Amino acid sequence: MATAGDAAGSVHATRRAASGDVAGLVEVLGRAFDDDPVAGFLFRGDRRRHRGLRRFFRIQLTSLYAGDGEVWTTGDLAGAAIWAPPSKALPGLRDLWHLAPLLPDLAGLGRSVPDAARLLAEVERRRPRAPHWYLATLGTDPDRQGKGVGSALLVDVLSRCDAEGVPAYLESSKERNLAFYARHRFEVTGELQVPHGGPRLWFMWREPRPPGD
Repeated sequence: MATAGDAAGSVHATRRAASGDVAGLVEVLGRAFDDDPVAGFLFRGDRRRHRGLRRFFRIQLTSLYAGDGEVWTTGDLAGAAIWAPPSKALPGLRDLWHLAPLLPDLAGLGRSVPDAARLLAEVERRRPRAPHWYLATLGTDPDRQGKGVGSALLVDVLSRCDAEGVPAYLESSKERNLAFYARHRFEVTGELQVPHGGPRLWFMWREPRPPGD
């Protein structure tokens, strides 16, 4: 899932995140996704959403994408982009056990835990099998949104995609973010309307920029 909405043109210095950044980035991403439709669907109620989001992002930062992936942030931890490289872009079933700590928060759903599992499985099923960089999460602290942070966090990996001729892929859970990603050459390739009052997701693919384009 990804959230964005930045103005173009701003410049922010970015760097690879370090282990000491995890606690700060968990809080930043928790705030960034507090109004996310998928978060509201999976974690019903303010307390469950607050707790569940922070557990989820800690798992992302320390387990699912630690080592194999790349996390980019700014010097002041204004946001984060969590990427999986082509060799890691499709998490296998062995990765799902990392999400076990989320079960207490999911168990309070008006929907069932199996419904949440089916949503995650359907998102994984629709992910392209061709090698690509996968943008698992892009989030900016709410008071820094609209200032170019999200765009800056994409530059390092997208530039590498162009240089190496590798596509990129993401899922967006907010329609208003589609224009933002389109400015970075992502195109909508499909949609998913989650049943039982769930959110709509947009699947977006980016072909690498040809040399000299």
